[in-house]
Amino acid sequence: MKLTKKSHACVRLEKDGRTLVLDPGMFTEEDAVLGADALLVTHEHADHFDETRLRAALDANPAAEIWTLRSVADRLSAAFPGRVHTVGHGDAFTAAGFDVQVHGELHAVIHPDIPRITNVGYLVDGAVFHPGDALTVPDHPVDTLLLPVMAPWNKISEVIDYVREIKPRRAYDIHDALLTDLARPIYDRQIGELGGTDHRRLSSGTSAEV
Repeated sequence: MKLTKKSHACVRLEKDGRTLVLDPGMFTEEDAVLGADALLVTHEHADHFDETRLRAALDANPAAEIWTLRSVADRLSAAFPGRVHTVGHGDAFTAAGFDVQVHGELHAVIHPDIPRITNVGYLVDGAVFHPGDALTVPDHPVDTLLLPVMAPWNKISEVIDYVREIKPRRAYDIHDALLTDLARPIYDRQIGELGGTDHRRLSSGTSAEV
């Protein structure tokens, strides 16, 4: 499976000539959804869910479908009947030839005064896990962890402990649009030295085989 990093929390996965796109949000390049056969959205925040981009992807490919939680599905399902699927923790489905398991229920705590919203993570082909905005630990081994490294709801010690708990074979940074170039070497070094796994960073538009 080919993984291509796009800006912030978005990744493209390609296999057998089909493409799955996860979390194209407002920080993501407009072309991130082009050619998508299936799209997954973890939650409703704008840096993960850009309605205009998703509508464009569905308009461009009449066979494309979306799997997401109810708060997102409710904004799209009327315009694309039968193509927007609501999922939750424990669900499993096949999207464009990719086997997907759903893990998690709630967004991480930003602040006690801010109500928590729903958030789901997706384990793709039993190998690649995108947690969205949470440090969800799936009840399944993870080969490749998409690691949210910088957010208003986390700190680096939590990120390191998350990698230790998941124990993936490798971890690729996501949720990194807020991380400045000055800070990246610090995060690279500390996560790499303390996380206990092969920690990698892809620049936007670059790919790796996973």
